[in-house]
Amino acid sequence: MALLKVKFNQKKRVKLAQGLWLMNWFSVFAGILVFSMGLFLKIELRKRSEVMDNSESHFVPNTLILMGILSCAFNGFAGKICYDSLDPAKFAKWKPLLKPYLALCFFFNILIFFTALICFLMRGSLESTLAQGLKNGMKFYRDTDTPGRCFMKKTIDMLQIEFKCCGNSGFKDWFEIQWISNRYLDFSSKEVKDRIKSNVDGRYLVDGVPFSCCNPSSPRPCIQYQVTNNSAHYSYDYQTEELNLWRRGCREALLHYYSSMMSSMGAVVLLVWLFEMSVMVGLRLLQTSLESLANPEDPECESEGWILENSLKDTLKSTLESLKKIGKFNQVEADAEGAEGEEGGKTPAITTVS
Repeated sequence: MALLKVKFNQKKRVKLAQGLWLMNWFSVFAGILVFSMGLFLKIELRKRSEVMDNSESHFVPNTLILMGILSCAFNGFAGKICYDSLDPAKFAKWKPLLKPYLALCFFFNILIFFTALICFLMRGSLESTLAQGLKNGMKFYRDTDTPGRCFMKKTIDMLQIEFKCCGNSGFKDWFEIQWISNRYLDFSSKEVKDRIKSNVDGRYLVDGVPFSCCNPSSPRPCIQYQVTNNSAHYSYDYQTEELNLWRRGCREALLHYYSSMMSSMGAVVLLVWLFEMSVMVGLRLLQTSLESLANPEDPECESEGWILENSLKDTLKSTLESLKKIGKFNQVEADAEGAEGEEGGKTPAITTVS
């Protein structure tokens, strides 16, 4: 028994073809939207590529861009088929291509679905990329005189101001690196010498943070040096002074920004996938209703359309049997080639009579 069998007359076929034509052009616009989302995400990631460890983060936008282009191409082609299906003479040239095209549509819809899933599941990969990228960026913060790294200070400062964050996981990350360039250190000062000698790696470490960590909403002047020394400042307790410095780490801030963006994009792609599935189902009904016409020369006669010619169970069973036959055929061919190789490898024995 056919799956989702529907009876059609000429009027219903025409309405279906016209509706599908319109839906395909809506899908083209949806493809443009997906393409635009991928392009926007790629630009946003490139803006902060200096604080990202690798290029894997661009997999999502590249996939969205590809899916957008394919969606426009597939649906533009389907729109032409639906338009020509109103004329039996024009539809005849598309008839041999419809089954392969529907198979391609099926795999394309699987790709769209996986693209939507990737948008939701990339958080873990993005977090590790940001963690390592921010760590490297903070390490090069002081290299304002080094070619290729002189921009890093500005990048980190603008990032912390824009996202209201400080450090990688928090402001204490700045205590573990030397973020002040040697150029601005007075090596004749006893304090500087003592700090450098007290460190195994010979770095100048302080319990201070860059100015960009300061919260402008704080009612008191920003305390960015001796942050954890309560006795160095009047009426101060760094554990309760929540307004003095940004408490949130930049990794968390960026992760939230990109994750929420990709989740929204994933939801849009999921809606596009549902719409594409409905278009594919409609196109399959149109194809089968036109192919099952009792008299192709009489467009007014009734016909039947279906999604699958047999039930889902029977279709899966026949597909598995076909795959088994193909597997057995390939095995027989391989055995035959092996036997021919063995025969060719044998040399005839020559008997000499003395």
